[in-house]
Amino acid sequence: MSNRSPRRAPQGATRRAAPMALSRFDRWLNRLVSVSVSVALVVGAVALLLTLLVR
Repeated sequence: MSNRSPRRAPQGATRRAAPMALSRFDRWLNRLVSVSVSVALVVGAVALLLTLLVR
């Protein structure tokens, strides 16, 4: 038999807060940052390929 009760609270040092609802501006800003990072990665990859191919 187990001594654990079925309603035992989860153990752990850190309690997780409920996720906050993002405002419309936060979602827009997240999308803008994601697109900017993606464009920067593509531009960097193209520049690297051109540098390696031109030599």
